[in-house]
Amino acid sequence: MSDIRDRREELIDRIARRVVEMRLGMVAIVMLESAKPISFLGNQAMIFFQPFYRTFFTSPLYDEFASLLEDRENIELLIQRIEKYEEEYERKERAQDDPGH
Repeated sequence: MSDIRDRREELIDRIARRVVEMRLGMVAIVMLESAKPISFLGNQAMIFFQPFYRTFFTSPLYDEFASLLEDRENIELLIQRIEKYEEEYERKERAQDDPGH
């Protein structure tokens, strides 16, 4: 069970970092917050489209992300992680803009 939890944390962390690197943190947070009540439907849609996806891509992350969407708690964890990395990114930006402080 710990391995599953560790893998979930790793995936959430990876997604959050990528979103922040792309400077899409606020957009992602708004989308995730609004989709949280229907996250299970997102999971079901991903499962439905899986055969089409597999025709073009071979990433196991698709399955992991689909299972991540099953639980609203994971969506909340992802939002929190994005917020954390957004704050870190902004702090670094301010430090670079104002090196005297």
